[in-house]
Amino acid sequence: MSANLDLVRSIYAAIERGDFASSEWADPDIERVVVDGPEPGTFTGLAGLAEGMRTRDMEDFRAEAEECRELDAERVLVLTYGVGRGKRSGVPVDARGAGFSRFTTAR
Repeated sequence: MSANLDLVRSIYAAIERGDFASSEWADPDIERVVVDGPEPGTFTGLAGLAEGMRTRDMEDFRAEAEECRELDAERVLVLTYGVGRGKRSGVPVDARGAGFSRFTTAR
């Protein structure tokens, strides 16, 4: 198992505990890209990472990594499951998704 895979798993473990604030693992120039969903965008740097991780339109949001797969030396695919409720509508949200982490240097 690679250090990249271990790192991604540890990040999602923190998220599953509701810890969206930890960033000691992040490069100061990190870039988070959300390509779909209700809040797509590109977020750069630690402040951008925090902004991109916030769920502005959701309450009681919880997410977990169902599976992490190392694709190659630079990329880790994460299959996710999230639940919550719309802040304005109160509509329950139950969604599966996928994302990947790309590392410019193998760890």
